[in-house]
Amino acid sequence: MPYLAHFGLKEHPFTLTPNTNQYFPIDTHVEIIQSIQFGIARNTGILKVVGDVGTGKTMLCRLLLRKLVESNDAVAYLNAPQVDPESLVSLVCAEFGLETGSQAQMMQSLNTFLLEQHALGRNSVLIVDEAQALGPAGLEAVRLLSNLETERNKLLQIVLFGQSELDDLLQRNELRQINQRIGFSFNTGPMTIAEATHYISHRVRTSRVAGVDFPVFSDRAIELLSKSAGFVPRVINILADKALLVAYGEGGIQVTEKHAEAAIDDSPQLARPVRMARGWVRQALIGLIVAEAVALIALFAFSPDMQNWALGTIDWARGALVGSETAARE
Repeated sequence: MPYLAHFGLKEHPFTLTPNTNQYFPIDTHVEIIQSIQFGIARNTGILKVVGDVGTGKTMLCRLLLRKLVESNDAVAYLNAPQVDPESLVSLVCAEFGLETGSQAQMMQSLNTFLLEQHALGRNSVLIVDEAQALGPAGLEAVRLLSNLETERNKLLQIVLFGQSELDDLLQRNELRQINQRIGFSFNTGPMTIAEATHYISHRVRTSRVAGVDFPVFSDRAIELLSKSAGFVPRVINILADKALLVAYGEGGIQVTEKHAEAAIDDSPQLARPVRMARGWVRQALIGLIVAEAVALIALFAFSPDMQNWALGTIDWARGALVGSETAARE
């Protein structure tokens, strides 16, 4: 594909579909995955991960799925299930490869399956992505599934991934029982400045053709894209992908500040504006340059006192210029 070859890429680095091969190990995400695995191992029952849109919950969900499969655990995965309680049990049974039937038959079949897995020393895990879609009835059905247990152990470990609406639902009085059964809760959020800066380079590096290593993004472009995206991974992906397209359209092999600005301007509903702030700083720079020029004139045209004043003004102007350039980068 010409677009990919132009930048020495073998695949798109900024797709919105989570690709675990391009995963960038953010510290908080690593901690969450490790904590969930610990919670499952210690038979916690229900665990919850909540975060705003685009902060990496689905990527974490995919990573957890891969790790559980590698560990030979029995895993059922549901994505945004808008179902009634009976349908939820049916979906879970189907995910575990069990036959479906009446509610009583499915619960009996599921219980037998979970006991068999427990006897084999295998964890049985239900993962629900976009769990806020369950609604009150679906969450109550999750609580009932968590009742499947022996005298000592929960037979089904449940991990809920959801947006902030999930927390709102769980605060309802009628859902207090399931809320009280959540053993661990975690939150995802924006990356740090350092993480966001390395994130773009990492995604490009994992998508490169072997032996190609020229920098696709300038440092300034990375900084602008990261800050304008609010350090949110999904928004960074959208802006970085647009910036690549702009650079490709102009025939450039590197995304520059200009290309980043164009991508940001094209995404007013997602990106924080950066041009206005920099425009203000540029106006300030012009004023400071004028002040230094006036001071230079005074230096050569007036008395020693005026010359001392002019020298002091020049020092001030230069210091202010440095400070303004720093502000422009922030």
